Amino acid sequence: MRKPHCQKQGSADSSEPLSAEADSLKDKGARGRQQEAVTMGIKKILSAMAPTFDWIQVEVTSACNAACIYCPRTVYKELWEDRHLPLDDFRNLAPVFEKTRHVHLQGWGEPFLHPDFFEMIAIAKAAGWWVGTTTNGMLLSRDRITRTIQSGLDIIAFSLAGTGEKNDTIRKGTSLKKVLEAIQALNRVKKEMGRLTPQIHVAYMLFRSGMNELEALPSLLEGLGVSEVVVSTLDFVPTEELRKEALIPATLEEYKEVRCVLDRLVEAGREKGLAVHYHLVSPGKRRDICTENVQRALCISADGAVTPCVYRSLRVSGTYYDLQGDRVNCERMVFGNIHERNVKDIWKQESYKAFRCSFREGKIDPACQRCPKIW
Repeated sequence: MRKPHCQKQGSADSSEPLSAEADSLKDKGARGRQQEAVTMGIKKILSAMAPTFDWIQVEVTSACNAACIYCPRTVYKELWEDRHLPLDDFRNLAPVFEKTRHVHLQGWGEPFLHPDFFEMIAIAKAAGWWVGTTTNGMLLSRDRITRTIQSGLDIIAFSLAGTGEKNDTIRKGTSLKKVLEAIQALNRVKKEMGRLTPQIHVAYMLFRSGMNELEALPSLLEGLGVSEVVVSTLDFVPTEELRKEALIPATLEEYKEVRCVLDRLVEAGREKGLAVHYHLVSPGKRRDICTENVQRALCISADGAVTPCVYRSLRVSGTYYDLQGDRVNCERMVFGNIHERNVKDIWKQESYKAFRCSFREGKIDPACQRCPKIW
């Protein structure tokens, strides 16, 4: 007689396989939970190891031995205060450096003027991440070059604003010839010491009147050990005289023309083993993000103030021209000071979180809406 399909299989012959299957399912469930726990543990470890900040820019000094005509320090010299960030204050930043991918030691001043600059490099390097700086190159004696290489500095960028006499006119107090000699000497001593670092970069300021000099740049830097060039245009315009030098395309046609010139520079650089990068303001099209990366980066001024970027760190009450040509006041945006609170607590405070959130939600803070870094 056939057994009905609904009849329970309660014999010993049928219960044993069911029990084994249940045990198997239990084992699989246990292994699954164990694997999930391991995965969560790995994620927690990786999260703890991952840097909180992509970079932190530390203005080790606001003093400078040059007088570049476009620099706020020159334009607002009557209001400017030269100041070194104390070494003890810098040392207190070591814990946050451990959570920072790149520590850049430079603001509105010349970092090699700081008497404790090499000690600062050592402190930042001890955190185990990248450390860089930007210099006008005028203070790099043979001794400083050797110490720079020995310090373990990862990147050093030299500032230029022309490929001929124009550089010395714009960057008063500097000499193109001496800067190139410093780069050449640094590259030579690196080879003598068998070192690969610091990588040598060039930070190139492009004026509208200097477009015709760009073509000579790759050849000028060829053979000097420069690996990368970043071309910037004048986005902070503090005077009426400088407005005509701000390379801010007014039309899409002009934008395409300028971009074509810059793209040719990129290709010419590539042919000589030189990586060239640039940012050009696009007319009428705002970016979704700020190029200063305010959601994962910050700036610490020489007076200890924590600001979202170097542009919002200016300690002056002057004015400048925005992208639309309107004259506006310099407004410093400070979320705290390292003399009073640690960077971690400042970063997590509600006002700072709300500021960063405004960028994620596309409701950019009013103080930043006309900044060239989002265009």
